[in-house]
Amino acid sequence: MKKNIFEMGASWDNGWSSDNKTKESKTTNEIKPRDKHQLHFAKEKRNGKTITIVKPFFLSREDMEQTLKTIKKSLATGGTIKENSLEFQGEVSEKLKAELIKLGFNLKK
Repeated sequence: MKKNIFEMGASWDNGWSSDNKTKESKTTNEIKPRDKHQLHFAKEKRNGKTITIVKPFFLSREDMEQTLKTIKKSLATGGTIKENSLEFQGEVSEKLKAELIKLGFNLKK
């Protein structure tokens, strides 16, 4: 790789980097009981289809996978885990809220 011949004299000392592509993960490993969660709902359009997003979850990976499996089965829809959120196919907000309350989670009002 060629060395950049156009330098402005900037010095990248003390841990500074010019690479803006690196992101630090903002997820925490904090685990809370289900009744201490304050879950938020959001909807997004992806490729013309609606996605329902619920976050933030403070559960271990195994608990999140089990929760996702239970909810997907009861709602008869697809879903996935992304960092500390669960994403479901379709607009299933009302059914999802009822299912999360049944599982013992608190929702943000």
